[in-house]
Amino acid sequence: MEPVPQAVSDRPLAGDAIPYRPDPQLAALAPWLGDRVEAADFPQTVLRWRNDRAAAQVGLAGLSEAEWIAHFGRFAPLPGNLTGPLALRYHGHQFGVYNPELGDGRGFTFAQMRDGAGRLMDLGTKGSGQTPWSRRGDGRLTLKGAVREILATEMLEALGVNTSRTFSVIETGESLWRGDEPSPTRSAVLVRLSHGHIRIGTFQRLLALDKPEEMRQLIAYCLTQFPGAADAAPAGASPAATLLHQVVARMADMAASYMVAGFVHGVLNTDNMNVTGESFDYGPWRWLPRWDPRFVAAYFDEAGRYAFARQPEVIGWNCGQLAVALRLVEEAPPLIAALERFGPLYQAAMARRWCWRLGVEPQGLEADTALVEASEAAMRAQDIGPDAFFHAHRGGRGLDAAAGHTPTGQDHPLWHEAAAPSLLIEEVESLWAPIAEHDDWSALHAKVAEIRRLGEALGPAPRPAGHAELAGTIGH
Repeated sequence: MEPVPQAVSDRPLAGDAIPYRPDPQLAALAPWLGDRVEAADFPQTVLRWRNDRAAAQVGLAGLSEAEWIAHFGRFAPLPGNLTGPLALRYHGHQFGVYNPELGDGRGFTFAQMRDGAGRLMDLGTKGSGQTPWSRRGDGRLTLKGAVREILATEMLEALGVNTSRTFSVIETGESLWRGDEPSPTRSAVLVRLSHGHIRIGTFQRLLALDKPEEMRQLIAYCLTQFPGAADAAPAGASPAATLLHQVVARMADMAASYMVAGFVHGVLNTDNMNVTGESFDYGPWRWLPRWDPRFVAAYFDEAGRYAFARQPEVIGWNCGQLAVALRLVEEAPPLIAALERFGPLYQAAMARRWCWRLGVEPQGLEADTALVEASEAAMRAQDIGPDAFFHAHRGGRGLDAAAGHTPTGQDHPLWHEAAAPSLLIEEVESLWAPIAEHDDWSALHAKVAEIRRLGEALGPAPRPAGHAELAGTIGH
């Protein structure tokens, strides 16, 4: 007898849920920021993934299954929220080439609310149908693509990366044709919970269209809704320079988090760069099987533009494109000063995040940087990847370079097991196969449980850089 398909769900513990607090701030920018659209009318809506852990943080874990499907499969408006979906407009550099014909081509933003820390959070979609920006695309998402995004966001969250979370996946009953996987293949609509969807490319569009007033409005929106740390920018800096200082701090931290996780995003285009510094929109991605600076995630990245070791460089370059856009309303010198902070901030973020994953107390930038370099050399010598390295040396055990670093936190049984959970491409394919062949989701459920246990063993993630400290933690 074949397993019965189920939706993955983890009901929140008592006291975890907070009140639902709708706050549709995007409505004020909607006339020039996006286009009103409608979701596709799908043949069916079968709930496959329900992230109640994330839903509890925005007051939505109490929805019944019927309500969940109505809001996240049929996209009935949530109470007090945006009255209809908004497909956002933006431009962007794609593999270094400027493209003015972008925008949400298979997704939209349809709700905003406050989380328990007071942050403004968006619910956005992937695979929800065609928009004015679909070009020749069908606006759909494969079920396999949705499963891959579940895995990517869960693993990144466990490894301390400031990431969007896969909130919902609903199978939609259409047969899709794709050139990069066996077709016809099953379809889905995905909902992500994200700290904003304002991209570097959103600013680039306003520069290209010469819209200084809209640029000032967008800067004010970001400074108000994504407040930065008090020391993120010099006192007296202009709004544009202040925002760039905040974004540089956030992006440098994001770049470091990728490197410590051993993660390769695959398409670090400026339209995929969220100014909150939150990683999102996972297409081609990979985790390192071994410490290889040249490793790429996308088969079409033939020049290696987004290779593993080049990610900090290109993320810094993307910050430069934001600075170019902000020149519409600001002089160059204060923007250059903000960009010059990227390198030092990245090095500091690498040190603190490396120590966190290794499970040792920081000893200062010089000592911690030496520890990073020695660890990289050890991985190259042993021909292993970060997952195996950090597991074998948790707390600094067996690593001469960590001799001066004190272990942190409590021990966990995971560190005494043969290996920590990993997510190499072969494992992803092995998780998809039973779903594709037998509609058996049990292996996926088990892998998510393993990944969440890894997050538990690692403990609270490093605080994302460049943000104000609000009512509660802004980590995940």
